[in-house]
Amino acid sequence: MDSSRDKYQSPLTSRYASPAMAYNFSDNKKFSTWRKLWLTLATAEKQLGLPQITDEALEEMRANLTNIDYAMAAAEEKRRRHDVMAHVHTFGVACPKAAGIIHLGATSCFVTDNADLIALRDGLDLLLGKLAGVIEALAGFSEKHRALPALGFTHFQPAQLTTVGKRATLWLQELLMDLRNIQRARDDLKFRGVKGTTGTQASFLALFEGEHDKVEALDKLVSEMNGFSASYPVTGQTYSRKVDVDVLNALASFGATAHRMATDLRLLAHLKEIEEPFEADQIGSSAMAYKRNPMRCERICALSRHLMTLIGNTLNTAATQWLERTLDDSANRRVALPEAFLTADIILSVLQNVTEGLVVYPAVIARRIRSELPFMATENIIMAMVQRGGDRQQCHEEIRVLSHQAARRVKEEGGDNDLLERVKNTPYFAPIIADLDSLLDPSTFIGRAPEQVDSFLKEHVRPALTSYAELMSKRETVSLNV
Repeated sequence: MDSSRDKYQSPLTSRYASPAMAYNFSDNKKFSTWRKLWLTLATAEKQLGLPQITDEALEEMRANLTNIDYAMAAAEEKRRRHDVMAHVHTFGVACPKAAGIIHLGATSCFVTDNADLIALRDGLDLLLGKLAGVIEALAGFSEKHRALPALGFTHFQPAQLTTVGKRATLWLQELLMDLRNIQRARDDLKFRGVKGTTGTQASFLALFEGEHDKVEALDKLVSEMNGFSASYPVTGQTYSRKVDVDVLNALASFGATAHRMATDLRLLAHLKEIEEPFEADQIGSSAMAYKRNPMRCERICALSRHLMTLIGNTLNTAATQWLERTLDDSANRRVALPEAFLTADIILSVLQNVTEGLVVYPAVIARRIRSELPFMATENIIMAMVQRGGDRQQCHEEIRVLSHQAARRVKEEGGDNDLLERVKNTPYFAPIIADLDSLLDPSTFIGRAPEQVDSFLKEHVRPALTSYAELMSKRETVSLNV
């Protein structure tokens, strides 16, 4: 047997996650980011006048950003019981001319927290591009089916008609909220910067011999070198874990949207009105060969439930931080933060696959409308009779009796809804028999649904997507595993 299979692997990365998001939380990304942080710190310190940092040291660091000896780092961590110092030593071995100035003035959270913020930022950018792509695909679906009448449901019971495209706008509106929320979390992110062991910057003030302006300049310069326009103005040893809460709140809220949308599609698949993509050789059931299970939407629901639970974990972590910091956040965050992003990424990949390949069955939708529309048209029939001189109350009674007879045939006898035939065969309704077809045209029951779709896409969806063209262009082709 393959010994590499002896250890548990998370299906989030081994089966589902995109290569880009998996890399974002990988060891190579994490530890090369640590080295870039040490390089930017040393570079900024040299620019601000620290004489002990040489060009040769910086060049050595720059040449070894990805030359990471993981075996040495693991041995050092086992000996020192400290992951950051293990990597300080390992980097120093690769860069002997820089060994004495790596991590100068910094505390462990300089690399751990700042690297986390970089991962959050890059992860949010990946999610925003994919979410915008899903919205774009769903908008196209909504526009295509803007005027296709469909039976509406409240309480999952037949209700007034809507359109297939209008129903899709309900999902779109919530996805736009998620786009706003995730973008807001992205825009609010700042850098931890260089703050020292308890956030007072005392070590850096000592390095620069009491020159406060240089310490402030160092914080700003290091932040900008790492792609952040600003750092958090105050921190303890760590940046506030409320930042994690803000980010995961947005992701958990998206999970609720995805679950709702996928559930709706599962219900519609049961009705045989709309289906997710189903490949030619796909097997729905090992026993029931005819089945076309909505496994993609089921996966979305399963993963969305997991995503929604992670915010509780993050809230508890933020609530239990003591004074300037406590270490019981560390192991928790190593699990919760990557899992939230990986899960959201997977959900978006499946949503992209689903929205780009939704299959609509207009004939089935029309048949369901025909079975329910006669009951819904009774008010139109009454109004037409009154316009031709009929008595409203008498007409109401006549149609009530016929409706109950037709309902009994459907529910007790299993027959078709024959209300229209009963109306045609009742002499009282003779004045409107010629108008029955027009009174029962489904397109007259959908109100302003097509126009609502048009205005919603024009005024809300298209403008929201304009700033995401570049991020959407970086989307990967989705290839789903079972």
